[in-house]
Amino acid sequence: VSQSRYPGTYKNVKDTTIVAQIKLADAANTYFLAWTTTPWTLPSNTALAVGKDIDYVTIQTFNPYTAVAVEVIVAEALMGKFFSAEGAEAEMVFKAGDKILPWRLLHSQKGSDLAGKRYEQLLPYAQPEDGDAFRVIIGDFVSTEDGTGIVHIAPSFGADDFRTARENGIGSLTLVDKKGKFIDSVTDFAQDFVKEAYLSDEEKAAEAAKQGRDKYLSVDERIAIKLKQENKAYNVESIVTGK
Repeated sequence: VSQSRYPGTYKNVKDTTIVAQIKLADAANTYFLAWTTTPWTLPSNTALAVGKDIDYVTIQTFNPYTAVAVEVIVAEALMGKFFSAEGAEAEMVFKAGDKILPWRLLHSQKGSDLAGKRYEQLLPYAQPEDGDAFRVIIGDFVSTEDGTGIVHIAPSFGADDFRTARENGIGSLTLVDKKGKFIDSVTDFAQDFVKEAYLSDEEKAAEAAKQGRDKYLSVDERIAIKLKQENKAYNVESIVTGK
């Protein structure tokens, strides 16, 4: 087996991060913004965690990729990452590609006020059978150091996620098999390795050909494309790290 099958050995790794735009249930155009460095876990999302005493704001703005008018919820301490001073003064008109994203502050509330709210499943490939799902819960690990102050919870893939989900009666979705591949119910990515580092260069070339592309795109990159097209991604970034 070639060394390239093992993640994080000899070369720089390109990671895709996504701020997912997750629709508040029974709302016309209001969304939670949840940041993740592991987009491949998004199909297994079953809850969103907020900090009980963190201040959250609702912002009237536009999705940067689709230009659809939206209202988004984000921690007040982190709103400066996404909304500029110029945008607060700009006319509320926007088209994809414009340099300045207009926005207006609508109102604020504590995380405790958001707890219990329901949201629409982001990637509805399967439903959990071992508990409730798609509800905002309180997480004692949520901070405003990075991201959006709203944490995507996939109980199958993280100790904090598992513990907090169990404490709140939230079920799980384990959609990755023991080989590190998506199971068949994840129809768009069935049998794809969730991590690019599991594939050799030759296997990447073969996968690219199968996808009808000139270049191999990782599962994380393809999830980002899908969410952008569906008005479900607010921000996508590629970060190169040495591993």
